Amino acid sequence: MSADASIDLLKTPLHALHLELGARLVPFAGYSMPVQYPAGLMAEHLHTREAAGLFDVSHMGQLRLIGPDAAAAFESLMPVDVIGLAPGKQRYGLLLSDEGTVIDDLMFVNRGDDLFVIVNGACKHGDLKHIVERIGARCTVEPQFDRGLLALQGPRAVTALQRLLPGVEKLVFMTGGAFSWQGKPLFATRSGYTGEDGFEISLAAADTEAFARALLAQPEVKPVGLGARNSLRLEAGLCLYGNDIDTTTTPVEAALNWAMQKVRRTGGARAGGFPGAERVLAQLDGSAPLSRVRVGLLAQERVPVREHTELQSEAGERLGEVTSGLLGPSINQPIAMGYVPPAFAAVGTRLNALVRGKAVPMQVASLPFVPNRYHRG
Repeated sequence: MSADASIDLLKTPLHALHLELGARLVPFAGYSMPVQYPAGLMAEHLHTREAAGLFDVSHMGQLRLIGPDAAAAFESLMPVDVIGLAPGKQRYGLLLSDEGTVIDDLMFVNRGDDLFVIVNGACKHGDLKHIVERIGARCTVEPQFDRGLLALQGPRAVTALQRLLPGVEKLVFMTGGAFSWQGKPLFATRSGYTGEDGFEISLAAADTEAFARALLAQPEVKPVGLGARNSLRLEAGLCLYGNDIDTTTTPVEAALNWAMQKVRRTGGARAGGFPGAERVLAQLDGSAPLSRVRVGLLAQERVPVREHTELQSEAGERLGEVTSGLLGPSINQPIAMGYVPPAFAAVGTRLNALVRGKAVPMQVASLPFVPNRYHRG
């Protein structure tokens, strides 16, 4: 990246470390971010699957919702059970528009004295405005956009992290806790975006580089950039906001039904009541038919199929398009996700992707492409 191109980009607390490690930096969500290091995307991806990869995700937005009404207020914005989330537990959430489409996807933890929320970097200012406008009178909404956020992912992440944070190994998938390192407080959750076991660690900006260096000093850990983060999450069948979900898609179209707990869906005082509920609930119960649904796709030839590639039936009719696609390093096969009509969504269905005018045969596949290895205890 040229010096001129970086003038207006924000920098994470690890910017100097990325330069020292030889990262190739690219603009992402308004930040200068490492897309890969000298080892390259393929090596970084496979190392994360085999050992532990360290990702800088400090561009993400961190928020605190504080006050006795915070859980009920936040629940009014999402088709998700917030009130019933026990202290120490984490959950995936979806901020919805009044049309029932996805403004952003996020993670939140009940920390007892607050709800700790992590939103996507490119959406964080819009999310903050939306949340404050909708529920700012009911709870305190405190942005913490200056904090560092690290993701340590892979089967040996716990081995490395417990040397620095004794006791962190007791966490299970989608739980979190407060820890300290060299007298500095931090908060860790056992979660991530790769399909592997791993952790996300929130800490003060001033402490982030020293902690990252301590992690990189562990024999299991290597730095990993945005490129491998993307290939890992696609193999794991996870949506990327702006590609696979956005303000044109509903959670049901995106096959995110699992993220909407029963208490918000059927009967009872807390069913519905979220933005776009009428549309979303009608799609859930089948009274409003879907025109499209997200599916996994495996290319039957060794041709990578990228986002925005047109999908056609074998008879040549346009069905939809690919939203994410690449060569999956772990399975050494081109993989993709995209939207097709429900009649073409069954696993095993054959269709074609139009790549530079050539029909590449594809087959609808079950997700994830690589089995998830979360530590559930």
